[in-house]
Amino acid sequence: MTDTTLGRAREGDADAFRELTERYRRELQVHCYRILGSVQDAEDVVQETLLAAWRGLDGFEERSSVRSWLYRIATNRCLNAARDAGRAQRLVQPASFDAPEPTRRPEPTWFEPYPAALVEDLPDISPGPEARYETREALALAFVGGLQRLPPRQRAVLVLRDVLGFRAAEAAGLLGTTEVSVNSALLRARAALGSQLPGRDRERAPLPHSVREREVTGRFVDAFENADVDRIVALLTEDAWMTMPPEPLEYQGHAAIAGFYLTRTWWRTAEIRLVPTRASGQPAFGYYTRERPSPVAQARGLIVLTLEGELISAITRFHPTLFPGFGLPPTLEIPSPGW
Repeated sequence: MTDTTLGRAREGDADAFRELTERYRRELQVHCYRILGSVQDAEDVVQETLLAAWRGLDGFEERSSVRSWLYRIATNRCLNAARDAGRAQRLVQPASFDAPEPTRRPEPTWFEPYPAALVEDLPDISPGPEARYETREALALAFVGGLQRLPPRQRAVLVLRDVLGFRAAEAAGLLGTTEVSVNSALLRARAALGSQLPGRDRERAPLPHSVREREVTGRFVDAFENADVDRIVALLTEDAWMTMPPEPLEYQGHAAIAGFYLTRTWWRTAEIRLVPTRASGQPAFGYYTRERPSPVAQARGLIVLTLEGELISAITRFHPTLFPGFGLPPTLEIPSPGW
């Protein structure tokens, strides 16, 4: 940034303002996504942030960088959005369907995976000195889902401190509070999140796009498209989870997960096709089913896999309304006969 650019922006030069702020748009969107758990909500807040920054540019006192100033605006707008979303969600009942008794019934959690296409050109921003999580880990489903179970301010504090690596004083300045308050909220957030995240060794997950990842996911696709429950179960860790946010139904272990699939009315009667994509840095698939004699397969859901070594530790299924964000069509026309 130069004084000339800032000065031109203050005089109403929109190009100069974009020069000041555009480089931060993508990282701000990821930041807002972590707090809100929604790609669209994150984009809406980023738009609001940039509009507020444009209107309030005269009030920017240059005590911090433009980046920190934008993070302050975005974080506080995320807090407002998260509180509003929380009130709205208490009035909404997730769609229900017949299912066997789950392992547990948690509170509904509204969040969605992050499309890989939105991360591809994300600037390589090194986290601050106090960061605890790598970028890849901080986009994983387990992490983002765990964040959504925290109160909004705890989410914001944990993301600012442990993901972005802001120091306590910096985070306090962004949130307009004290270091004591930030540190207290951070301790509570770490304890709550730690109790929810699986105790996995991050080094055991195959590297994205690696041969090992392709081998595991390839076996899963073959088993799933052939409706072979035994082979699916053989790919799971003993304590694997299957979840379907926001449905308050969670199944753990081989017997529970197998029992769920065997109760699906379309299992072994419809033809199944999985179309690969990536979500939150993890292998994912849009899955479709076709009932004969129709040549068209209908979208059923987005499946995201969490891998641990040579096995799958979690299967997370999301609603097919997310397909457009992943470049997946709502239907597939299948040539006859078969696939």
